[in-house]
Amino acid sequence: MKTKAIALLVLFHFFHAGLMAQEKKPNDTSFEWYDMSLPMEDRIDALISAMTVDEKISQLMNANAPIPRLGVKEYDWWNECLHGVARNGRATVFPQAIALGATFDTKLAFQVATAISDEARAKFNIAQKMGNYHRYAGLTFWTPNVNIFRDPRWGRGQETYGEDPFLTSRIGVAFVEGLQGNNPKYLKAAACAKHFAVHSGPEALRHQFDAVVSSKDLWETYLPAFEALVKEAKVEAVMGAYNRTDGQACCASPFLLQDILTKQWGFKGHIVSDCGAIQDIWKDHHLAKTPAEASSMAIKAGLDLNCGRTFESLKKALDEKLVTEKDIDKALRDLLRTKFRLGFFDDNRDNPYAHISPDVIGSNEHRKLALEEAEKSIVLVKNKNHVLPLKKDLKSVFVTGPQAANEEVLLGNYYGVNNNTVNILDGIVSQLSLGTTINYRYGQLPYRKNVNPIDYVTGGAAAADVCIAVMGLNGLVEGEEGAAIASEHKGDRKDIRLPQSQIDFLKKIKAQGKGNPLVVVITGGSPIAIPEIYDIADAVLYVWYPGEEGGTAVGNILFGDAVPSGRLPFTVPKSVNDLPPYEDYSMKGRTYKYMEKEPLFPFGFGLSYSKFEYSKMNIGAGPDGKITANVTISNTGKFDAEEVAQMYTSSPLAGKGDPFYSLVAFQRVSVPAGQSKVVQFELPEKAFMEVNEAGKRVLRKGEYKLWIGGSLPGNRSTALGASKCQETSVDVAKLFR
Repeated sequence: MKTKAIALLVLFHFFHAGLMAQEKKPNDTSFEWYDMSLPMEDRIDALISAMTVDEKISQLMNANAPIPRLGVKEYDWWNECLHGVARNGRATVFPQAIALGATFDTKLAFQVATAISDEARAKFNIAQKMGNYHRYAGLTFWTPNVNIFRDPRWGRGQETYGEDPFLTSRIGVAFVEGLQGNNPKYLKAAACAKHFAVHSGPEALRHQFDAVVSSKDLWETYLPAFEALVKEAKVEAVMGAYNRTDGQACCASPFLLQDILTKQWGFKGHIVSDCGAIQDIWKDHHLAKTPAEASSMAIKAGLDLNCGRTFESLKKALDEKLVTEKDIDKALRDLLRTKFRLGFFDDNRDNPYAHISPDVIGSNEHRKLALEEAEKSIVLVKNKNHVLPLKKDLKSVFVTGPQAANEEVLLGNYYGVNNNTVNILDGIVSQLSLGTTINYRYGQLPYRKNVNPIDYVTGGAAAADVCIAVMGLNGLVEGEEGAAIASEHKGDRKDIRLPQSQIDFLKKIKAQGKGNPLVVVITGGSPIAIPEIYDIADAVLYVWYPGEEGGTAVGNILFGDAVPSGRLPFTVPKSVNDLPPYEDYSMKGRTYKYMEKEPLFPFGFGLSYSKFEYSKMNIGAGPDGKITANVTISNTGKFDAEEVAQMYTSSPLAGKGDPFYSLVAFQRVSVPAGQSKVVQFELPEKAFMEVNEAGKRVLRKGEYKLWIGGSLPGNRSTALGASKCQETSVDVAKLFR
């Protein structure tokens, strides 16, 4: 009896202790992991030691279940902020990422990302108080997308900063630094470099596709942006891609995740799968026979977090001895380190980001920043006889086109929402005199011929003092596989031209006109080939998916309240026939670096209302073993304006294995009308190194050519109206001796 009594007493003791533990709340200081006086790694170890195996596994998937007995809150790692806090209620909607690339402005990228992370923290603080732990309400953002926009047909190219690794690196580093903040102890938000690696379509094949690349293309094109974000910006997370790369699943690749990311680059953060990618390893790539095998492959390769539920099979993988508990602990430790750096286990009084006011959300300051980005991103590619800027007191203006009043074109994909957006029609109307006659009609269906043959539009449009036709694409036809619901190719584009119905509509307006200007505004996130439109339009602008103030920005540019200064972050080919096969990941024939055929519009191209001239280029040895390049930029036009000065190099083997051109530096410079400024670039030796066939960076022997100008060097740029680049030749190796 005494033995039974003792046993019952012991059971009661443990039962009572369990109840007490369950009643403990987060931030309970009796938990060792909430003791801020201890080193972070000791606190992490203590929490891991307190967890059961099942609890550990539950924390390795994006939707973390709460662990009440340990005071661990529910949390979902899946959050988005590509161009503003996304999918989580009201927030400032900035222009799409490709528009940020078109600004060529790293300072602006940092400011935009800082505004986004301020709003993210403010929204998170409110959500936590409400008990809202749902997906998209957290602080681990799967942004930015630094894949290279190698092919115009990729629908998700709009999420990137363009086709150039250097431009992508510079914008990406600035964006990550803005998101994560500069506090030595806490992250404001955790950024994520995605999709690692060699990932840019096709969307329809991404779950089973093997992207085969040479060592040269891998290290020259596909990896530099990721390396920069890891080494320079200290990005907190890296997301593995859906596809395979050279036979290995990206989310279970020892070569990518261990050899390169961890060992060579010294990555210290956590690695997450794209959503459902672990399932793809066994179901679509057929590299494993079971979910348990796929999960063990990923964990062993270094992946920490599964977006999805496949890691539930880790318990079976443990039973089958495919993984050890030590493997699980390693992944969990990486994830907990991020949570601790975000302050999830600390007293909020010591975290400066926990006190960001909700007043920042959708603030006037952030709205002005969204407008600035939209204005700086707009690219003017034609302005015949200086038809732009338009006068505000025109007698009659006709606005038409399927995207003029379409709020959808402000957004792109991965967007937030705002209750005060300005569409392009609104932005145009707000600029015009109260005495101006303004007519607006939709005019043409966006992607097919009008069913009704009656035409109320083209005659009136042609007769107006000016017709502004807002054409282009929206996120229903280009984007991610599941989002582009009007796409026949899961978000990709088979043809890179404007839809034929839009082309025919514009031709009809022009044919009925009497010389009155036709101004074409084109929305979209990818290279849209417009050879027929370029021939008939008087002015053409690419305006991207320009965000909540997109209409205001377009109106300001059209009527001269702002001067266009955006540059194309990609090459616009004349036709899809000028492209290699979409599934071919070789860079031969792709982008401005290797494309042999003349483009419609070159990379880096964009016109201004003013005119710039480059002179007095000077190259010499600079401080810290760098080369210094100086050039004088003169604004010889009538408008105060900003110019994007770009520096390119070509090695002695350009066109013989090395790129024709490589962007190595750029600066956005404000130059008042009639004045000049000296711009200086400082370049390290690495800027001139080329990647050989073995994937190693080398400095070529002989003379390099150097150009500085407002666009890509070449006849096509100058023929379109770009200023002529200053050119020189230098034996770079001698300067670095």
